[in-house]
Amino acid sequence: EGPAPRAARMTPAGDLLPVGSLAELHALLAAQPAVLVYFSTPDCRVCQALRPKVAELLARDFPRLSGLYVDCAALPDAAGQYQVFSVPTMIGFFEGREWRRWGRSVGLEEIRSGLDRPYGLIFAER
Repeated sequence: EGPAPRAARMTPAGDLLPVGSLAELHALLAAQPAVLVYFSTPDCRVCQALRPKVAELLARDFPRLSGLYVDCAALPDAAGQYQVFSVPTMIGFFEGREWRRWGRSVGLEEIRSGLDRPYGLIFAER
């Protein structure tokens, strides 16, 4: 069973919450109604430039959506299980199910519009 998952949101620095293991990722996805998982590697310059912008977008427009960061170099099993073959890849999960994924040269507006409707549906009734 393992320890209870950390509360997923953003770290105090306003970044996405780093995930330490595949088991932790599964636990966080099961525990949170809305999650965006950002898959990246430390040596991807585009990923490093986009990551804080995605974190800011989540904080500003989707404050109840949890943002997670998966380092594919450190957790290749997570990248494999979620079929992440290029970085950056972002996957939106709602109620534990994959809703949508974005990759490579994605714009923030595209992410915003993809999250807007399911986010509104889930949190409008809570």
